[in-house]
Amino acid sequence: MKTIEGAFAPPSRPVALVASRFNSLVVDRLVEGARDGLLRHGVKDEDIVLFKVPGAWEIGPVARRLVDANKYSAVIALGCVIRGDTPHFEQVVNGTTRALGQLGYEANVPVVFAVLTTEDLEQAEQRSGGKAGNKGFEAAVSAIEMADLYRRLESA
Repeated sequence: MKTIEGAFAPPSRPVALVASRFNSLVVDRLVEGARDGLLRHGVKDEDIVLFKVPGAWEIGPVARRLVDANKYSAVIALGCVIRGDTPHFEQVVNGTTRALGQLGYEANVPVVFAVLTTEDLEQAEQRSGGKAGNKGFEAAVSAIEMADLYRRLESA
């Protein structure tokens, strides 16, 4: 049986990070984790491009434009939505997830989802460098592997 999987080889084109400014205490840690993961796997710092957006809702439209620009090996979405007392949480989470999920199905490059959806700030802190690791780092490693897999699929 022939098996095709991605390797942890640095991609040939830059990697785009799309990060929300809202909940920046958490998101900045995700960005640093993603940057660390990319650098540790051979991506040059000048090949990491950070795009800042106001909130999680705006990540999807910017990610779409980055995919359409065909300049990036992968797009990594970084954000944090913390449940509050209103249904706004559900609307933002559902809309953001739907937009990025649809884009991931349609894109010719990996679109990696690292938008934390947590009950409280403590959970968010645990997932952005605490006991649960750093989901930004994990997203970067996934993006590298998937970018290589997409490249391999072209000749499979």
